[in-house]
Amino acid sequence: MRHAYTPRVLGVLLVGMMAFTLASAEQASAQTADVAGAWTLTVSTDNAVTYPSLTLVQDGETLTGHYSSEALGENDIRGMVDGSTVTIRFMADLQGQGVPVVYSGTVDAEGKMSGSLDIADGMLGGTFTGTR
Repeated sequence: MRHAYTPRVLGVLLVGMMAFTLASAEQASAQTADVAGAWTLTVSTDNAVTYPSLTLVQDGETLTGHYSSEALGENDIRGMVDGSTVTIRFMADLQGQGVPVVYSGTVDAEGKMSGSLDIADGMLGGTFTGTR
């Protein structure tokens, strides 16, 4: 015996399955990028072009690691990765003054990182690219 509500129930089930499939696809596309490892950066500011090195350790969305450059010295970093967006922070010692440094960027499909940097709360800025 067929019930009058069977097509409606099937329609609700079908809509529910489609919503689950779409949610799973969105979650997969928003997965956190893997940025762990050794990076070589190219940094351009109004003052110079430098080539710092960066080693990142990733635990989920949390980043730690080490930054090394002639301009900003040796620094332990902390940061976050959210999807393809990466933020790295540290305090640099410039002529005896501690100044905040923030790198903000994204990782593309080929694994290249790029974005901007802010030194001393806007006193100096620039752009960067990074490759592993």
